[in-house]
Amino acid sequence: MGNFEILKGKTAVITGSGRGIGRAIALELGSHGANVAVNYLRHKDQAEQTAADVEAAGGKAIVVKAHVGEIEGVQRLVREAADAFGGVDIFVGNAASGVLRPVLEQEAMGWDWTLNINARSILFGAQAAAESMIQRGWGRIIGITSFGSHRVLPEYSVVGVSKAAIEALIRYLAVELAPHGIICNAVCPGVVETGALDFFPSKDAILAEGLRRTPAGRFVTPEEVAKLVAWLCTDDAKMIVGQTITVDGGYGLLA
Repeated sequence: MGNFEILKGKTAVITGSGRGIGRAIALELGSHGANVAVNYLRHKDQAEQTAADVEAAGGKAIVVKAHVGEIEGVQRLVREAADAFGGVDIFVGNAASGVLRPVLEQEAMGWDWTLNINARSILFGAQAAAESMIQRGWGRIIGITSFGSHRVLPEYSVVGVSKAAIEALIRYLAVELAPHGIICNAVCPGVVETGALDFFPSKDAILAEGLRRTPAGRFVTPEEVAKLVAWLCTDDAKMIVGQTITVDGGYGLLA
């Protein structure tokens, strides 16, 4: 078990945290006494509910509407969290979107939308958050990726490219920031049954195949992903640097 006491009073910015995995991360960090900036773009009611649940769990929360695919948006998100709580200690790049088409049908607009929200937001969010992390000599930056970063999935094309970009970016951030006490890692969940899957034309097939291929016999839950993220934020995990940690119930083991 990790020593989660260190998270008390720390401030976490979590992109796309009104629902799904981001919400679970917000609640998990809040349960350990962290301050949380809950970010949303379209679903204000869900973000406000997440913030209320964070505070009920023992943390403090603010709600920030920001389009993290825009550089100014993610920078403002970090700035508002820092203004509200006196700095930022944890940045979790969780926001995910994408145009689900075969690679030969992708267009420039879909490429830009997907890469900007999923990967570029982590670069410029990390840059903005690193300022106060460097001053404090402590920080955690975590990107949420997926097995589409290294496996080919139907219609996933540019989303998979964006996830691979996240993992590469985390490695570069890790090397540059570790000397400042800022630890960077990525978390790669297996199949997680959230509302995000509703946008996949092949949702039913993905779920059926995912369950068949998972030796653990069930899907990973958002709460299990969140517990891993929280542990990576503790000092017990401070020598895990620049890694992509998989939590998938064994899905990726089968040929």
